[in-house]
Amino acid sequence: MNYLNKIALLGSTGSIGTQTLDIIDEYPDLFKAEVLIAGNNVDKLIEQSLKYKPTHAIIANESLYPKLRDALANTPIITSCGSQAICEAMELESVDTVVTAAVGYSGLEPTLRAISAGKKIALANKETLVVAGALVTEMLKTSKSSIIPVDSEHSAIYQCLVGEDKNAINKLIITASGGPFRTKSAQELEHVTVTDALRHPNWSMGAKITIDSATMLNKAFEIIEARWLFDVEAGKIEAIVHPQSIIHSMVEFTDGSIKAQLGLPDMHLPIRYALGETTRLTTDSPRLSIKDYSTLTFEQPDTQKFPCLNLAYYALEQGGNTACIINAANEIAVAAFLDSRIKFLDIYRIITQSIQYIPFIENPTFDDYVNTNKETRKYAESIISNHSF
Repeated sequence: MNYLNKIALLGSTGSIGTQTLDIIDEYPDLFKAEVLIAGNNVDKLIEQSLKYKPTHAIIANESLYPKLRDALANTPIITSCGSQAICEAMELESVDTVVTAAVGYSGLEPTLRAISAGKKIALANKETLVVAGALVTEMLKTSKSSIIPVDSEHSAIYQCLVGEDKNAINKLIITASGGPFRTKSAQELEHVTVTDALRHPNWSMGAKITIDSATMLNKAFEIIEARWLFDVEAGKIEAIVHPQSIIHSMVEFTDGSIKAQLGLPDMHLPIRYALGETTRLTTDSPRLSIKDYSTLTFEQPDTQKFPCLNLAYYALEQGGNTACIINAANEIAVAAFLDSRIKFLDIYRIITQSIQYIPFIENPTFDDYVNTNKETRKYAESIISNHSF
């Protein structure tokens, strides 16, 4: 890279967002935080804004805007709030790259606006492709926009495919740590607590993604995302449990060879690769020492114990708005679990009941996705409140 890459960081106060700012700190001559956007953590956004001096600082929660505005009143930073301001920021001429580090459905519309504006996108918000993969794919055909994945698994596949013929792909193999409950029995899962579920063995992530990892729905979402990112049919994508989290994913080719990308379980690596637009930026960060990992093991995932994994193939087979229903129901169910309103295994029950209730739409428009998301959330919340799942 030989230019200053100005970045709009959607979700600046979360796990991926703060690690992205670490990369900006590491390479101040290459990257600048042009726009910082947060959902609710206004205090952290103010702190970040005073440090990085972006052109724009935006808070999604409009009720928190006065605090942001007043805190930055004596700076040249332009402050705003709400979803419309976020979407408009995606189209700013001063922005080169959009990093979608927000968690959940909220990342969809801003990402679509960034595609329409022809921005380079470092995609960490898997829900964008889970919910609306067909729509995103269609939009990319007529846009100069490009997507480089930030998820460690998809970054690994992306790196393995550089220089390869897409037609030579035989299988995409997405690795999974197995989460905190890999060795627990189905009976034990009936009684796990929120604290148990948040205790991931390898990765430091936000609460929502950590719970998704525990149910293995996160891996189901990654299978769906891989289908759209790499234009590979669902039958050629599989998940394998790799407890050490050193091999981040693999690609098997038609000649029988397999390429893998290895590294420490550290999100700075795929973020750095995506921001560098596949240029490998020199770093002093800790390195993987193979001698410290003399044994790398693999297991088939237990889909009886973790049925959420099967939802990937169901969603891709059904198509339409199915994945949108799954995602919306899961977001409500995970929030309820984190609030100790439901049990861990209830998450899957709420998702499957929502699939059965919400009307299927075979060829959804953007408005259909919006309405499906809204109606599913309303339904999932109602059955949780009424304990009717």
